[in-house]
Amino acid sequence: MNAAIWLTTASFLACEPVVNSQEMKELLGARNFPYFSVAFSQLVQIRYVRLFLVCGIVALLHIIGEWLYLGKYPRRVWLGLVLSFFLWGLFQNYWVYPSLRDWHRIRYSQQANSAAAGHAFRLWHGVSEGLNIVAIAGLAVYFWRVANPPDPARFLSASKFRS
Repeated sequence: MNAAIWLTTASFLACEPVVNSQEMKELLGARNFPYFSVAFSQLVQIRYVRLFLVCGIVALLHIIGEWLYLGKYPRRVWLGLVLSFFLWGLFQNYWVYPSLRDWHRIRYSQQANSAAAGHAFRLWHGVSEGLNIVAIAGLAVYFWRVANPPDPARFLSASKFRS
């Protein structure tokens, strides 16, 4: 269930272009559109990354629980995938999105370095969006793995031990 929530949350980022649509421009007005539409988008993305981190913690606890209580040793590939998602979420939440917020404010301020901030904002926003696409693809693979576990059952039925 956690993997399904995680994947659905990640797929929700595909709705981000709605914030930058013509309808939003008409709603906010041409003067307010560029600043506030991106600010709204950033608010949604920050909430998304926080939920992404919560799902990552639950996934890690699930893997640890299977290891401790069921004796299933996690495969390095899946453990590495979940850990990389969690680290990606930490990177986005504590470094990329605060930097994007600051660059966005500088970009629309009257400061002399607003053009450089605009360039940095576009660059890191593109990097963030690329990482989001990779995360959605990786979460789809992880969801498939959780839904179709390849590991054999730990306990065997009594009918297997015939003399």
